[in-house]
Amino acid sequence: MGVRLGIPDNLAGAPLPRRLAWLTAARLLFLLAALAGFGAFYLRGGGGQSLSAQLGWGTLAFAFASAGVYAAVLRSGRHLEWLASAQLVVDQATWTVLVYLSGGAVSGATSFYGLTCVAGAVLTGLRGAGVAAFSGGLLYVTLVGLLERRWLAPPPDQPALLYRISQNETVFYVLVNLLMLVVVTLLAGFLAERLRVASGRLVAAEERAEQAERLALLGRLAAGLAHEIRNPLGAIAGSVELLREGASSDEDRELCGIIQREAGRLEDLVTDMMDLTRTRKPEIADVDAARVAREVVELSSRSGRGVSDVRIEYSGSECQWIRADAAQLRQLIWNLVRNAVQASSPGDAVDVRVEAGAGEVLLGVSDRGPGIDASARERLFDAFFTTRSHGTGVGLAVVKAIADAHGFGIEVESEEGQGARFVVHLGRSLGSAAAGPDAAA
Repeated sequence: MGVRLGIPDNLAGAPLPRRLAWLTAARLLFLLAALAGFGAFYLRGGGGQSLSAQLGWGTLAFAFASAGVYAAVLRSGRHLEWLASAQLVVDQATWTVLVYLSGGAVSGATSFYGLTCVAGAVLTGLRGAGVAAFSGGLLYVTLVGLLERRWLAPPPDQPALLYRISQNETVFYVLVNLLMLVVVTLLAGFLAERLRVASGRLVAAEERAEQAERLALLGRLAAGLAHEIRNPLGAIAGSVELLREGASSDEDRELCGIIQREAGRLEDLVTDMMDLTRTRKPEIADVDAARVAREVVELSSRSGRGVSDVRIEYSGSECQWIRADAAQLRQLIWNLVRNAVQASSPGDAVDVRVEAGAGEVLLGVSDRGPGIDASARERLFDAFFTTRSHGTGVGLAVVKAIADAHGFGIEVESEEGQGARFVVHLGRSLGSAAAGPDAAA
């Protein structure tokens, strides 16, 4: 039947199968309680053969049978939306029988229609509440119409005065109950939607908290190991350089080059870990973003693949002043350039551009790599998520952390097989002239 008992507070945010399971269990508990109370009333009073008793027993039997069908369909995991609607309609039909037995249009049992609307909102939101309201209102109006036209006789064992009301009174009760259904439906649907949104935000907050906890643990680990790792890496790099200078064959020099590249990759990994877990507040000042970008391009062109097989070019403005932390801005651009280089094939070019547009400064870093799949784009800035077999998924997470700390926006433009372009909105432009600290005076 329609009363929902023992429902946990977080039920509305649970998946539909779980909500159906809880509401089906609550229905069975209510049926057992109703069976006990109904039996005690009629068996003790000796009215077990009356029409009201027969209808009551029949309704309880049908409700138990329906609950069994609900459980079977729920166990199959199929047609759950249909099952939710069917439960609501059957509940409203059950209340209609109770309304018929307790006064018709003037019955106080009409309030149970509203309870089923609330249950519908819990199940499927405004849609479920609407199904419950429409079915309940239709059944109630039909019942009242049948009684008013004398096509359905009142129960002979109930007080006849309850069913003898004027036409105006009938219209009044019908309008009041239908208005009640509309108000309850809209209110329950609105609250269910707000609860759904709040539950989604809570899940997102829990995920962020878990990620923050993992990063804090990583930070403690990185802080303890960074010094111990960097010292051996420095010794390895220096020793290999000496061996390479004294190597007598091209094969030996090539092997030494491999060791140096891998040692450099480990150094980058340690640096990324420290950058990701370091929580330093930006020291905002006037910064020439174009100059910082050119410095990063020049530096990256003299190291790694920028020396060998990938061209790194700057093609933006000569000067663009913004408000930012210069060191963190340099780290953001460096990580974007390094990501673009890693995505590039031999002979490709990486383009870096800083320019003004619509009153703000835009940083663009483009590559001609394989592009980014649409499904991976949503998680691109998540820590430890990477689409490359040798990636760590830390560099872009550092970019996102720096951007968030500054209030910068990031967009990713990419088509599979057509490369990718990262665009960072660096905020309001202070002008392209010498607008640095001296300009503020």
